[in-house]
Amino acid sequence: MRFLGRVLRWVLLAALACVLASAGSVLALRWIDPPTSAFMIAARIHSWTDNDPQPYRLQHSWRDLTAISPQAAIAVVASEDQQFPMHRGFDVGQIRKAMAEAERGRRARGASTISQQTAKNLFLWSGHSYLRKGLEAWLTVLMEAFWPKRRILEVYLNVIELGRGIYGVQAASRAYFGHDAKSLSASEAALLAAVLPSPVRLRADRPSRYVQGRREEILAQMRGLGGPAYLRGIL
Repeated sequence: MRFLGRVLRWVLLAALACVLASAGSVLALRWIDPPTSAFMIAARIHSWTDNDPQPYRLQHSWRDLTAISPQAAIAVVASEDQQFPMHRGFDVGQIRKAMAEAERGRRARGASTISQQTAKNLFLWSGHSYLRKGLEAWLTVLMEAFWPKRRILEVYLNVIELGRGIYGVQAASRAYFGHDAKSLSASEAALLAAVLPSPVRLRADRPSRYVQGRREEILAQMRGLGGPAYLRGIL
């Protein structure tokens, strides 16, 4: 019994250390701009063994939210998470819809919020395991507790993958349109948002008919929300 008590104590201490370490990391990143992300590191490692004939080149350049067009912000919110200004990290309505569709045998719809996607891209790995989803939920709670919505959106716009080796709207804007993210138009921002479900397969530089149609849908959603004014208080 004494041995089991020691083991349990060490397990609890290890769990407490993990909680404190994760909380400390998230809190620090409220002010420190992350130089990379878990997804960037994983993509670099994967490139060592993939069969792509083009050499892998990481393109990433941090920009503060003030140096990013408000059109980029409203485009990703319109496309990915229209309840972003209101929820506390989780869109319960979308989660219920996804569960209902899964029960009817339909393909599961995405219910991840921008906060959840930021946590996943910054700290975790791709996949659908319960462990990853549990860690994602915990990190999302921490981010919503420690970061203002403005910071979550700023980090998201800087770490999202928008092409092979292209991360963040600044790198994407330079690669696809030849100018900085500050100058992104509504149409360009909607085009970037249109490839987010699969940014390597879908191309912003050579948009398919689907991507072009999705861009028009996002533009309509942006107008329906009232444009960047929808994010008043965040931008």
